[in-house]
Amino acid sequence: MKVLHTSDWHLGGLLHERKRYDEHEQFLKWLIHLLGNENIDVLIVAGDIFDTVTPSNRAQELYYQFLHNASSIAGLQVVITAGNHDSPSLLNAPKGLLRTLHIHVIGTVTDDLEDEILLLRDSQGHISLIICAVPYLRDRDIRQTEPGESIEEKARKMREGICEHYRKVWRLAEKKRLELGVNIPIIAMGHLFADGCVTTGDDGVRSLHIGNLACIEAEMIGQGFDYLALGHLHRPEVIRGNTHQRYSGSPLPMGFGEAGQKKQVVLIEFQNNCPLSVSEISVAISRELKIIQGDIKSIKEDLSNLCLANRPFMVELIVESELVTPLIQAQFREQVEHTQVDIVKIRRRYSIDDEKMSDPEETLTDLDEMDVFLRCLEEHKISEGERKDLFDAYSEILASVHEEDMQAH
Repeated sequence: MKVLHTSDWHLGGLLHERKRYDEHEQFLKWLIHLLGNENIDVLIVAGDIFDTVTPSNRAQELYYQFLHNASSIAGLQVVITAGNHDSPSLLNAPKGLLRTLHIHVIGTVTDDLEDEILLLRDSQGHISLIICAVPYLRDRDIRQTEPGESIEEKARKMREGICEHYRKVWRLAEKKRLELGVNIPIIAMGHLFADGCVTTGDDGVRSLHIGNLACIEAEMIGQGFDYLALGHLHRPEVIRGNTHQRYSGSPLPMGFGEAGQKKQVVLIEFQNNCPLSVSEISVAISRELKIIQGDIKSIKEDLSNLCLANRPFMVELIVESELVTPLIQAQFREQVEHTQVDIVKIRRRYSIDDEKMSDPEETLTDLDEMDVFLRCLEEHKISEGERKDLFDAYSEILASVHEEDMQAH
């Protein structure tokens, strides 16, 4: 069987207030083309289908149009799990209907862990693959809150709860494999933060749980599985050199921290019930992100070259100048007018050697909730001793707000 691993589509997501529906539509069309041409048997999407728990009608239209197109590909089965950006109830709502189209959706954990164990059949009708479709595990799914717990104690309980969940689904999957009497492969899915991985600035990756303390050892949850398909991090990453435990990464660069980054999906091929190969397939990016840095003269030259390329670009300018006046900013934008180059953001660097940044156009849309909170601590000159308690409390509140399912009622 041939399995394709992807994640973190973030349909409906913005980049500094720029809508990206066209880019997402182009990716989904490319993906449909790939699924058919490569004769993929199973597509797995490891969370963050949407960018928000209340996706726009346009974002939902893209999602359901993709599923409609996917259902027309002979023999293709699709497995989708929720991420921390998704509404579990919104994803789960049509799951009964989608199942008739061989599309399996797991939005949240249930009282019965067997709901996360999927037995998939090959083109001959034989059960040839077991998938442990584990969705994003929310705090309330995996730990009991007790008064007086420290933030470290809560994080420890979360790590233990996540690992125990994977141990349980592994035991169930292994039991089913033994009952079948055939040594078929088992794939686990997950949406979490693996220890040892890193994020880049301005990549849109939202902290999980409390202050991102619940980093999970992939070895602890991946034991026994033939492949561990992870979502959440937007950069493709192999976990500690183990090619069978990895993040596929997002198909679109989510921020300028990912400018120039290769985007991919992962192809896993099984033959005679054994993992045969794992390979990457580069995603065709319809609009490239660029960071241009230098003095005013060099930036204008670089912008001219981009314009001549006659391809779509979104650009962040970092100008090395003591003063970037609105007149100069207008000149940059006038230079790219009527071209496919879109200047999304302009920042100023005081000098080449000075790392201090100033952003004359910074707005709240450039900051996340934690950025604003940390700046408030700075503004009010909160002492280091007080900061830790305030940070821990705010992180826990933020995690609970992000996990509220706005579509549940």
